[in-house]
Amino acid sequence: MAGSGGSLSRSGLRGREVELDELRTLIASVPRTGSGALALVQGEAGIGKTTLLAEAVARAREAGFSVGLGKADELHHIVPLSSLAACVLHGDQPLLSGDAFADLARHHDQRIWLVERLAEAIEARADSVPVLIALDDVHWADQLSRFALKQLPARLRTSPVLWILTARQEPAGPAEEIVAAATQELPTVTVPLGPLSGAAIGQLAGDTLGAAADERVRDVLDGAGGNPFLAVEMLTGLRNDDSSAEPVPSGLVLGVRARLRSLGPETLRFLRLGAVLGRRFGFHDAALLCGQPSTTLIPALEEAVRAGILDDDGDQLVFRHDLLRQAVYVDIPPSARKVLHREAADHLVSAGHRPIDAVSHILRGAQPGDEEAVTLLRRAADDVLPVTPGLAADLMTRALELVPPARPQGFVVGEQAIVCLTRAGRNREALSTGDRLLARRPPLEVFSRLQAALGGTLWNMDLADELRRRTETALAVGGAAPEVGARLAALRALALSRGHDLDAAREAGETALRSALTVGDRNAHVLALFGLGEIALNAGENAIALERFTALSAVDPAYSPEEIVAYQHMDDFDTGERLLLQAADNAGSFRQAMLLWAQAQQHLGLGRLDDAEAGFVTMERLEDDVQIPVQQVNARVIRSRIALLRGDRDAARQHLAAAQERLAAKPNPGNTAAVRFLEAVIAEDDGDIGLAVDKIRQVQEEGPFMRWRLLRTWVDSAIRTALSGADRKLAEDLAAQAEAHAERNPTVPTATGIAAQALGLVKNDLAMLERATALLGTSPRPLVRAAAHADLGQALLAAGRKPQAAAALTRAHATLAESGAHAAAARVQQVLDGVQAGGHRAAAKQRPVQGWEALTASEKKVARLIAEGHTNRSAADFLVVSPHTVNTHLTSVFRKLSVNSRVQLANVVMALRDH
Repeated sequence: MAGSGGSLSRSGLRGREVELDELRTLIASVPRTGSGALALVQGEAGIGKTTLLAEAVARAREAGFSVGLGKADELHHIVPLSSLAACVLHGDQPLLSGDAFADLARHHDQRIWLVERLAEAIEARADSVPVLIALDDVHWADQLSRFALKQLPARLRTSPVLWILTARQEPAGPAEEIVAAATQELPTVTVPLGPLSGAAIGQLAGDTLGAAADERVRDVLDGAGGNPFLAVEMLTGLRNDDSSAEPVPSGLVLGVRARLRSLGPETLRFLRLGAVLGRRFGFHDAALLCGQPSTTLIPALEEAVRAGILDDDGDQLVFRHDLLRQAVYVDIPPSARKVLHREAADHLVSAGHRPIDAVSHILRGAQPGDEEAVTLLRRAADDVLPVTPGLAADLMTRALELVPPARPQGFVVGEQAIVCLTRAGRNREALSTGDRLLARRPPLEVFSRLQAALGGTLWNMDLADELRRRTETALAVGGAAPEVGARLAALRALALSRGHDLDAAREAGETALRSALTVGDRNAHVLALFGLGEIALNAGENAIALERFTALSAVDPAYSPEEIVAYQHMDDFDTGERLLLQAADNAGSFRQAMLLWAQAQQHLGLGRLDDAEAGFVTMERLEDDVQIPVQQVNARVIRSRIALLRGDRDAARQHLAAAQERLAAKPNPGNTAAVRFLEAVIAEDDGDIGLAVDKIRQVQEEGPFMRWRLLRTWVDSAIRTALSGADRKLAEDLAAQAEAHAERNPTVPTATGIAAQALGLVKNDLAMLERATALLGTSPRPLVRAAAHADLGQALLAAGRKPQAAAALTRAHATLAESGAHAAAARVQQVLDGVQAGGHRAAAKQRPVQGWEALTASEKKVARLIAEGHTNRSAADFLVVSPHTVNTHLTSVFRKLSVNSRVQLANVVMALRDH
């Protein structure tokens, strides 16, 4: 904020003593507590945010912080991670080397992976010194940097990391989103900067002019409205103005004009062209835009630097303040600005810059019919689609607007726009875009391509019937290219997987697979295998599903989670575990959530309820982060069941409410069936057996109970409910479905054992219940085994065989207790107490909610590793889980132990060892 007459490093803080003290207190708290914090400095342009941030950075450096300082730029806000790059690459001790950052860029198609690697780099530095990450003008931050900033403060809340951001005041802007994401996780402070007082402005005038302000100067200062930058620029213009009798303009643009009056015409032209390029620009790029050799512009550069308009940091030229650049920029006629931006885009691309670097200029300068601009936007969208699909969708929407409706190119551009919008989760926009293009009655080949592009959109929207109708229409009219025809056939089969006629679906899938292999189209191949896998799972043909998903994973490793889940359906958890280890570091952000689903299902199947709960929590958080909700309904249904097994009825009902809410967004039949079953379980827990039975009937309205893969291991519970409600016909139907499922899966112990258990319950057949426990003896699912032993124990007790009943019930109790199903174990214990003569065993001890004993076994492992100095990554490697899961465990540990930092956690663990 200095004028050309001298430094304002101190005077720029006039009137900001209170705000500086607030930041100083926060700076001191971070190393003292060993935990994170976030501050947002807000105010209008020129109000002093940058100066206050610079002072805070200086104070942090004096306090021993490792500092990463960056600034977002208006014309570079599109380039992914450009805003955070300066924070991690520059400074005395950069957090990342250029090579390491380039490695991150190569993995930019994995947003969650990238954020975790950034977190690890910052965490490693914070292990030895406190860290400050300071980003100026976060309102201009690129989408990927904003995404990272919404994750990182909470992820690093247990390390001494301070975040200081500055932003203009914008309701619901990026800064507010970042603060909102952090508020529940770590201390956050908002520091508003209002207009300076009259006294502070007077002191500022004295600093700038070297003398007390006279009446004429005070008149000038009234026009600044308490804004220090405007005041300094006006005063500097006044000081440089030779005609003291002429009134000084009150507006910044006029003030800058007065200040620039003494500059030569070449310097003025150079500044204006530089302003088109942005606040930071390369000298060579400016020379290209000027159309002159660089050497001829050196005098203009030197004069601009002497005048205090530009700074030269050795790499780039920088306008000394955003407002200076904007004041110069608005002095260019609007029509000239558009032309210059368009020329700037061409020059940047011809000079070897990436398409994304030129996009800001394209968006400002391109006119309808500009085919080169459309091509550039398409290339840029391709580049950024994996990391910021929302930006890619925006670019393609603009590209489509630039294509005149009559041009055939619009269909090609529109197809790409549909893909980008769908990838960004903007499915309704994608469908609307596709339908507008289809309304123009394109040629049949284009019609087929557009319908194929809309396939993923319709699938994401759970519009399986509409997907089937459209694909069948496109296939019937003909004219599709062979590869497009193969994709349409595969999409049709996928749509049929949601229907009732799975035989027809299977036949369609086999035909689609043959077509895909014949034409050699990978997309069609993937779609056909995925559809066939879904069809087999829905039909309960687990071995065939495994075959399909194994083949799919070989073609596209991103589908390894589906292969893992298929192994789980075959009771082969050992292979599932091996594949989980292999897949841990290979999935992109979209598939990482699905991989966590597979991991949580692994834990659930093996009776590790605490770890399953942590896995589903982590999965839901990641799906929220990337805004692609796939498994959230099912995850909430499972978490509700886990809560009931533990005895937390309130949590169970909260999860039911969350599942019902999420069902509105994903109302497919499988989700609907799962929620209806959960409603039945909760109703029975409330004592309303009639409602519970009615809800199970509603499950069957969506399709046979055993059609829904999530419910297959819970069919015994549904049968007990039906018998309790005196609906024997429903119970017999469920048992028959379980038997048919076992016949389709004769090598799966869980399937054959549950079928025997179901039949034993319906027929009250003790021998069949004994057979069920024998069959389930080789099942890897302890909760299923426990339920069968509990049923057998009850039947033996009813038959008067108390010793055998006690043995069966004891096994059930031990298994349930070991799994953490304390409420279920307590119910078995009540029955067991009545069996054991004259004895009463103490009820299973409930886990407390606070303190060390409140931690799960996995949480204790994580706590000990972190206390020993492990990072999240090294702890994850040691435990063979994902860093995201470690973070979930650590969040729970801090809450249960009431600590806020790794240092405090280490002290707690050390004290426990001492005792």
